Order: sequence, then structure tokens, then C-alpha cells
Amino acid sequence: MTTLRITVGDRERLREDALQFVQDVEDDQNGKATLQFGTSDDFVTGLTPLRLNLIRAIAEEAPESMREAARLVERDVSDVHSDLKQLEVLGILTLEEGGPGGAIQPVVPFDRIEVHIDYPLLDDGDADSAPASA
Repeated sequence: MTTLRITVGDRERLREDALQFVQDVEDDQNGKATLQFGTSDDFVTGLTPLRLNLIRAIAEEAPESMREAARLVERDVSDVHSDLKQLEVLGILTLEEGGPGGAIQPVVPFDRIEVHIDYPLLDDGDADSAPASA
């Protein structure tokens, strides 16, 4: 099984995840790739519910073209094309030439997506100034 791990926030955690990814690649043990977003806003913009639905449809149905992918999710082809291009830039899927009639086929090389979101509720500076409990 191949897994895409998505991390959001906490730069130190992102650094640790990147180092772990390098180690995993060197060890070639667990079939995981990592995609890092700096903020939760970046994550929400990059992976909208429509895009997540599209990713799942492609993984489940393996459409032979962008047009077929658009039909699977009942969306306009030009909107799906735009989303596929963005997902390719993010490394979540590939667009491969050679489909029927020269069509470009979207391919999701992952079986699973794991998401880790570090969303601190207090700034680090504020944590020290919080009153101690008795």
C-alpha cells in the first residue's frame, strides 16, 4: 500500500517530517510520500472538498481521460482540468499521455492519504504567560 502523508503547520514538525521522509526514501520501507502545507489556509485552498472527491473517484475508478474523470464527479471538464493540473503540481496525481485517442489519463499513485494538522490554539509566547493552577 502506498500512502501520501500531508502535514500542515508547525515548521519544526514539517522539518522533522521532511527528515523522516528522506530517511524513508533511503530505507525504502514504507511506501509513503509527504506533501507539506505551511498553513491551514494553504491546505484548505489546495485540497478543497471537490478536489478530494476527484482524487477518490480517480483512485477508485481509474478513468482513461480527463473527460471521463469529469463525468465521474459530474463536473465541468474545464473545471476538472484545472483541478487536475493543480493536483499534479502538488504531486498528488500524475497526468499520463497515451490514453485512448491520445487522451491524458489522471493517475493517483496512492491508496491512502493521511493528514496531520498542527493547529496551536495559543501562541508559544502566550503559553508561558498563562496563569498557573493551584
